[in-house]
Amino acid sequence: MSAAVTAVWCDRCGEAADSGGHATCRLARELEPPRFCPQCRRRMKVQILPAGWTATCVEHGVRRS
Repeated sequence: MSAAVTAVWCDRCGEAADSGGHATCRLARELEPPRFCPQCRRRMKVQILPAGWTATCVEHGVRRS
């Protein structure tokens, strides 16, 4: 992704990013890949690799660790 996009959805729990109460999600995200696309809330296909992870949204593409 070339342009920075503001997250609308939490990439761990899938709830609205501005709903608050995402401290647990932020802590978990230090150790695990995202589960939901922060732009459209679709569940992403996650692949754990020896050197990190990739998470793919069918609409918005691939995110990497």
